[in-house]
Amino acid sequence: MLKSFRLLSILEGISFLLILFVTMPLKYIWDQGYPNKVIGMAHGFLFLAYVVFAILMKPERQWNTKTLAIVLLCSIIPFGTFWMDKKYLRD
Repeated sequence: MLKSFRLLSILEGISFLLILFVTMPLKYIWDQGYPNKVIGMAHGFLFLAYVVFAILMKPERQWNTKTLAIVLLCSIIPFGTFWMDKKYLRD
């Protein structure tokens, strides 16, 4: 389950950065909204899966509530999931 969560956190982080730095400029500067819809839908799915996996990982990794809150907070901060992977998931 750890490998799956690590992969999911990396994919979620990449999708967040794609939205932030690629599809948002395409949408608001060049009026190309379709990439934002596609990547946005994928990011939404990955975000929800990340939250569910984080909650499921709490007992497995013996995280306290504060650690779980930090892990969840990392999903809404750019580059946060990459830092979280390094700090909390690598042994």
